[in-house]
Amino acid sequence: MRHVQIGTKRGNTKRRQAVMSISSDTLEARRSDALEAVRALRNRKPALDDDSIDLILRGARNHYAWRDRPVPRELLQAIYEAAAAGPTSTNSCPARFVFVTSPEGKDRLAKALKPANIDKMRTAPVTAIVAHDLEFWTRLPFLFPHDDRRPMFEGKSAFIETTAFRNGTLQGAYFMIAARAVGLDVGAMSGFSNEVVDEEFFAGTTLKSNFLINLGYADETALFEKLPRFPFEDVCSFE
Repeated sequence: MRHVQIGTKRGNTKRRQAVMSISSDTLEARRSDALEAVRALRNRKPALDDDSIDLILRGARNHYAWRDRPVPRELLQAIYEAAAAGPTSTNSCPARFVFVTSPEGKDRLAKALKPANIDKMRTAPVTAIVAHDLEFWTRLPFLFPHDDRRPMFEGKSAFIETTAFRNGTLQGAYFMIAARAVGLDVGAMSGFSNEVVDEEFFAGTTLKSNFLINLGYADETALFEKLPRFPFEDVCSFE
């Protein structure tokens, strides 16, 4: 039986000693299972209906006021698990989420917010700090086990930062869509100081904040009309 070897960086003794292998039969079985699962899902649910698309995107709104209704931990876990399934480059999964729910946590977060956003955050049952880990690439042997992609990133700080920010942002967007899909409302915010958030919540770590998401059950009376979006012809082209 042939084995596919997970590569090592030449000259790196430590990595050479940690070489792992996955049998080609195991890889083929996993591919076959994945193909079956995708086809079965497509047969069960070829597409979302219009109301479902409206719920997560077309009719969705960014909310500013919240009802006094708690969000259980189990629901946040379900949202994360759905969002975590979204694709990232080399399955890097750099996003990290901090759920701020306590009065003490809200006080710390308030230090970073613009005054107009403080009440929006304080009245939300949960505020998620969407961050990314600049050492995400060290976990690639777990996340991308069939090939060692760490040499792509090691010592390349600009590439690491770009990859972490891009893919962490994607994961934050997946999280917003997943939250809407399970019945929560969201209010994304960028009116805050990333430096203050990083100092309050991530000092001494390799995590960097990106944006905030208020989560809960919205008080729709605070909404105003939906703002315009560009039509297809204005921003889309073919080559």
